[in-house]
Amino acid sequence: MTEAIEYDVVVLGAGPAGENVADRTRAAGLTTAVVESELVGGECSYWACVPSKALLRPALARSEARQVPGLAQAVRGPLDSAAVFAHRDYWTGNWKDDGQQDWLDSIGAHLYRGHGRLHGPRKVAVTSPEGVHQVLAARHAVVVATGTRAVVPDLPGVENAGPWTSREATSARHVPGRLVIVGGSVVAAEMATAWQALGSQVTVLVRGDRLLPRMEPFAGELVAEALRAAGAVVRTGVDVEAVVRDGSTGPVTVVLEGGETVEGDELLMATGRAPRTDDIGLDTVGLTPGGWLPVDDTCLVTGHDWLYAVGDVNHRVLLTHQGKYQGRIAGAVIAARAAGDGALDTGRWGAHAATADTAALPQVVFTDPEAAAVGPTLADAERAGLRVRAVDYDLGKVTGAGLYADGYTGRARMLVDLDREVLLGATFVGPGAGELLHAATVAVAGEVPVDRLWHAVPSFPTMSEVWLRLLETYRG
Repeated sequence: MTEAIEYDVVVLGAGPAGENVADRTRAAGLTTAVVESELVGGECSYWACVPSKALLRPALARSEARQVPGLAQAVRGPLDSAAVFAHRDYWTGNWKDDGQQDWLDSIGAHLYRGHGRLHGPRKVAVTSPEGVHQVLAARHAVVVATGTRAVVPDLPGVENAGPWTSREATSARHVPGRLVIVGGSVVAAEMATAWQALGSQVTVLVRGDRLLPRMEPFAGELVAEALRAAGAVVRTGVDVEAVVRDGSTGPVTVVLEGGETVEGDELLMATGRAPRTDDIGLDTVGLTPGGWLPVDDTCLVTGHDWLYAVGDVNHRVLLTHQGKYQGRIAGAVIAARAAGDGALDTGRWGAHAATADTAALPQVVFTDPEAAAVGPTLADAERAGLRVRAVDYDLGKVTGAGLYADGYTGRARMLVDLDREVLLGATFVGPGAGELLHAATVAVAGEVPVDRLWHAVPSFPTMSEVWLRLLETYRG
């Protein structure tokens, strides 16, 4: 190893969370090094959020257009898959990260390309693709932002079946005739929507009792109904026992419990994520390789006063926007501590706490229809012992929704904390429902009293009028 190169902060991982840390520490004048083994911009930019939404947008736009009088007949044809793929490729920069690197350069962060591993306290060893070894020493903090990887269950035959994970599902260049998807969460639901619209015959195999199990039950039910109406097969309560495939390009057979089989041309395993921490040197600082990194609300790793973990790797919330939020929090904390005496005072750093990871967590699932939620579900709130009331309203009865699409189908739920009389959470399902979510997020984060929401008058005729209907229903 060469002599250590010193920086104030070293960030391990250049995805959205790591980029936001670097942005904040550089803005505070701290010298910052960023280590990345793949593409600057991370999973979100190249294999998750961005390409998936690029694939989904044409599908959702066509579906909505088919519900607009005067336009419906003009959009009856199939999607142009080549054009959709080109649109996706544009938004991923054709899997080149020149623009992202330029941004890092513009803020004055120093990029090291290669595999980074902790090399004891406050040190990171980097091995470049050319085999060059360097050690980076951090005066103030090392931040782990290495994200997660897709998990493929250890089923008989799966290793030789060449299954897709989320990466292949968002970067594929051909439309499989038949696509079997194992899983029921966001990746499964979104990719079922995209590939069914692109022309695949999609079969979704869900181990649980519904799609989108972390949301209100009606969200998964409405998405499943729409998928079935589009021609997809959605089966719940099924267990996969084995996978059979002869060669990497032949048909794949999924064997279910009891011996029933389902055949497809490609298989997507949308079965969860695991932290990318197995080979980053955690053992050199007393942590367990391959595990999640527990942190406090400042994203400081438990038991360390110099090591932070942001984004998926700390397992608080596996969402890009929350990882970016944590990156901003951690960057601000590091800068504040560097400007002071370095002592950790939880009260002092309370202004820089990642409270939104639990109190006001928003998420949009870009299915057809969209599902959007913030805060806990009714079941979550009741399990937590809260006294709550759920207020439901048919979104299709709102004038703005009816004007948005003929036969608009959707549902809204407002969750009220009865002891504090504030909005605790909200869920919206329907075409374009994602755009309703931020108003709910502001209300939840701000703990706005329900009586004050009565004076937040929604514009007519927009779908936001659902707020008025929810409040009227609550008041009775």
